[in-house]
Amino acid sequence: MELKRRPDATVVISPLPSFARADSSSANLRLPPESEGLRLPADAIFVLAVLSGPAKGDVHRLTKPRVVIGRKGADIPLNDSEISRNHCLLEVRDKFINLKDLDSTNGTFLEEERVRAAMLQDGAEFRIGESLIRVSLQKK
Repeated sequence: MELKRRPDATVVISPLPSFARADSSSANLRLPPESEGLRLPADAIFVLAVLSGPAKGDVHRLTKPRVVIGRKGADIPLNDSEISRNHCLLEVRDKFINLKDLDSTNGTFLEEERVRAAMLQDGAEFRIGESLIRVSLQKK
């Protein structure tokens, strides 16, 4: 590994450390500790519909109360080069979803504002990369 100091005091590490490489394993993903009270609603199901982006038209039903959205290897994989391997975390609390950005490179947006965390309800839309995703609560 080679370190170079630039005049502006930026340190350049070459080659990139494993955590910064695109092929790094998601096995070392450190999720926040699981919160108490996570559960899917008993009488409905949350559905995520991809409204725009490379995966436009994809529909994902949440089958567990905690899922990671990202590229290949995530619980809900989206083929969008602008999203991180493990981009954001969804935690279902009955009729609400807590959305948490997992320190993604390009961010998570709610109403065009970058957010680290947000609470989503039926009909909410959020954007990661080029993908706009709508959350819907459908009766069973």
